[in-house]
Amino acid sequence: MPQFGNTSIRRLSDCDYRLRRVMHEVIRDFDCTILCGHRNEEDQNEAYDKGQSKVRWPDGKHNSTPSRAVDVAPYPIDWEDHSRMYYFAGYVMATAKRLGIKLRWGGDWDGDTEVKDNGFNDLVHFELDE
Repeated sequence: MPQFGNTSIRRLSDCDYRLRRVMHEVIRDFDCTILCGHRNEEDQNEAYDKGQSKVRWPDGKHNSTPSRAVDVAPYPIDWEDHSRMYYFAGYVMATAKRLGIKLRWGGDWDGDTEVKDNGFNDLVHFELDE
């Protein structure tokens, strides 16, 4: 059975308990790594400057304490394997739904299940939808 390493555990620890619950359920069956939980001002603005985020500090869901967003990727990470990212996202979203936790995914911001209408893809991003 897959399990989180120490770095993933640390990154997940500053996330909302609902995100932690979903990710701990996902890791039971799907190996993945936590890339980012909370972002401080410097990290958020750097992500914005690099085009990895559409918002500056403090307007991101990663900027709250606890974080209302988590970036997570299937392990091992292959940034070019978008099909696997989509497959993984479906697994995460189904797991969250089963747990009664409403998430929004960065590959389908409007939640209409149409992924081709997305203007900004952030395939590793999951946030509480509230």
